Parts: sequence; C-alpha cells; structure tokens
Amino acid sequence: MKKVYITRAIDQEATDLLKDHFEVTVNPHDRELTREELLEVVPHYQGIITMLSNRIDEEILDRAKEVEIFANYAVGYNNFDVAGAKKRGILMSNTPGVLTDATADLAFALLLASARRLTESDRYVARGDFKEWHPKLLLGKELKGRTLGIIGFGEIGQAVAKRGRGFGMKVVYYNRTPRKAAAEALGAEYLDFEELLKRSDFISLHTPLSEATRHLIDARAISLMKDDVVFVNTSRGPIVDEQALIEALSAGKFFGVGLDVYEHEPVVPGALIDCERVINVPHIGSATVTARRAMAMLAAGNVIAALRGEAPPNEL
Repeated sequence: MKKVYITRAIDQEATDLLKDHFEVTVNPHDRELTREELLEVVPHYQGIITMLSNRIDEEILDRAKEVEIFANYAVGYNNFDVAGAKKRGILMSNTPGVLTDATADLAFALLLASARRLTESDRYVARGDFKEWHPKLLLGKELKGRTLGIIGFGEIGQAVAKRGRGFGMKVVYYNRTPRKAAAEALGAEYLDFEELLKRSDFISLHTPLSEATRHLIDARAISLMKDDVVFVNTSRGPIVDEQALIEALSAGKFFGVGLDVYEHEPVVPGALIDCERVINVPHIGSATVTARRAMAMLAAGNVIAALRGEAPPNEL
C-alpha cells in the first residue's frame, strides 16, 4: 500500500478519505515540521501534502526518491521548485479557487476596519479612555464614491472588486495582462501601475509572489500613493518592502494599513505591532471552516489521482 504524509493536521474528512486508499501519517506535533524533520520524512513516502511554509527545493527533491506528488495545501506555490520537480518526474499541485471568497472577505474586512479605525477604537475603549462622546472622536473614512485600486486582478482581486462595487466604490485595477472581459463585467477601469498608485484612495494587493513582484511595493511605489491612503495586503509578505513601509508609516504616510502577511513571516516587526494605524492578523486569509475543508479535499483529491497514475486535477 502506498504511503502518504501530511505535514500538518488538516480537515479530518480529507484525512479519512486518504486513509481509504493509502497508509497515512500525519505530523503528530502541533507545529510546523523543522527542516531536518521534513528531510527525514521525504524519502519514505509516495505522496506528501505540504503547507506553504514547507520549502520544496532541490535539497528536498534530491531526497524524494519515491515521491510521486507534492500536493500544496495552498493556492500559492512560491515554496515549490516546479521546474526541478518536473525534471525529476515528480508531480506538484495546489488548491485554487476554493479560498477566493474567504480571502476576499478578509481583505475587505481589513479595508473596512482600517477605514473606520476599528482596532484603534477597541484599544481606546479597553484602555478606559472612553469618557465621553465628542464630534471629532476617532474620525474615519467613508467608502462610497472613493477609488479602490486592486493590484492583481485574478479571482481574488475580482472578488474584492465585487465587494467594492457593492459599497459604491469606483474600482480601478492593475494586472500584468489586462483582464478586459472581467473588468467590463465588474465596471473596473484598467490603469498602469503608477497611475493606480497615484489615484487610489484604497489599495488592495492580490498579486502572486515571483521575482518580478518581490518588493513591488517599495519606497518609490509608496511615495506615489496618497498620503492618506488605506493599504491592505492579503497576498504574500515579500511583495512589500517591509522596511520601506515602516519608514513611511513613521513619516506619517497612510491613513491605515491592514496586513495578513509579512515579509519574514511569522516574524512581525515591533514597529508594525506598535503603530495604531496598522492592523496585523496572522495569515488567516483562507481561515474559514468552509475554505479550509475545501482546500483539504482538493489536496487529498490531487494525491489520490496522482498515486493512481492519473493527472491531478490541480497539477502545476
């Protein structure tokens, strides 16, 4: 019987499905596998379900003598050396589509919370500072009629555009390749990258991480944004130059910032934690029961197909 390893416990329904077909081992620790533990595991299994934090590179692939598939429990796969796997005849897959709404919901939640200063208000009450109501207490921004700029107009970016339109926002977007049909359906206007930065009152980042997008939001990009912009990142941390972001915040830039991801995750700089204009959440974009169960079932389905000698539905 073929053997499958799951590097972090996932939905039990998916685990049970795999157990109907294979011998399954789940990481027994309530933590991420260390690099050494992952290196030890890899040679002994035919299928491995990985987390985004598991880097599957040349060193790992060289030890994957029996592995037929690495199935990522994520839509992103910047942790995968896809070319190296193909060279060795090892399949790789991801879990696209099923986390679109969950991530778009969180992006918009961060946008709203930043605009209305919700976490700042919560801390204000918790400190005992709420002594009386007054006309200028914690004034925020309204969304209606404002311009929402979306960087990366894939499924999640488009889902955020729908939410923005529902709030009466004007939606503009930048994508490496214009998405004309989707943009027309959503009433979104294409702008080049710099023009979007200049014109947007709110910016939500939804582009994949690659060498081309690493530090896409750098000091120069930030300098082009409005001083009172609200900026949200639920994509990948290294797309933002975190030091440039911190320096801009220190200089008074940004009305609010909402972050779900970080450049050196899980490390979150103290300067971001201490800044009241920043909302920090721990990479929970897809953290709904519905999305996580669907991700687990997709990953399991990819493994089952591959170990049966079939093409995984979500092969990379």
